[in-house]
Amino acid sequence: MTEQRKWVTMGDVARQAGVGKITVSRALRTPGKVSPDTLTRVMTAVRDLGYVRDETAGALSSQRSRIVGALVSTQEQSVFATTIRGLEEGLRDGGLQLLLASTGYAPETEAALIATLLGRRPDALVLTSSLHTPEARRLLDGAGLPVFELWELPEDPVFAAVGFSNRAASRDMTRHLADKGRERIAFLRTDRPADTRAEMRQQGYLDVVAEPRILAVPPDPGLTGPDYGAQGLARILDRWPDTDAVVCVSDTLALGAWCEAMRRGLPVPQRLALTGFGDTDFAGESGIGLTTVRVDGDTIGRTAAAMILDATAGEDIPRRTVDLGYTLMLRGTA
Repeated sequence: MTEQRKWVTMGDVARQAGVGKITVSRALRTPGKVSPDTLTRVMTAVRDLGYVRDETAGALSSQRSRIVGALVSTQEQSVFATTIRGLEEGLRDGGLQLLLASTGYAPETEAALIATLLGRRPDALVLTSSLHTPEARRLLDGAGLPVFELWELPEDPVFAAVGFSNRAASRDMTRHLADKGRERIAFLRTDRPADTRAEMRQQGYLDVVAEPRILAVPPDPGLTGPDYGAQGLARILDRWPDTDAVVCVSDTLALGAWCEAMRRGLPVPQRLALTGFGDTDFAGESGIGLTTVRVDGDTIGRTAAAMILDATAGEDIPRRTVDLGYTLMLRGTA
């Protein structure tokens, strides 16, 4: 019969170190208040036994879990990586830890995860979508927590938002193509009805183009972002063979479209201009030299972290949006 394993307790550490549990607690929380010899024995016992401090009792007494829940739309792309890094590092500096989950662009999944996270009594919530089900909004409004929506600027934020105008960024990029003489511009996206950022970027494109050519690739669990881009460009050229520019909703779709253009022997940008969104690693001059929109994800994350720390410290944080803007990166593909 397999032996049932149990958590290592503070009492186990105390016995190993030859001290009382109060001394162990003091050594872990205020090490300067115990002698160097005692501290060495306690920490040696902690290391040897693999002890992890139980924070649940402290959370119950202080009404703080020191956890921030974060729900991102996807973890399959690196677009949110810098935001999560900035958020995590900023929170860590203030003694808070990040609990991360992915919604897969599904509002119903987001609602279920919000309920799960609220059961953990987080100090704050971070979301990367502004489209919430009525149930999710009810939970968020009733939680009494600071809720931060990132990467968008919703008109009615739950609490506060940190991001930029997706619509304006796409509008500026499409106008750049028009100013360069492109007359038959298509827009390529994936067909996710709950992808609010894609919808706003499409609206920015429509602000400029009089005769739109929009193609949304149906979702397929077997496809990656570049797969969507390659299939999308093939369908655009089949339907509108005279297309001379494609605005892609993301860099990963633009990468797939670029590869498809290379396979077809279509010179980029001479015959076909391509743009992306996100300025991911491969987009730079060391990669494919993609014309794209740069968003400072790290600053978005750190700004949100600073606001969370202020809010959880008891400061009055007004319901507001913080617009951090964007930059058009004009490179060789357009």
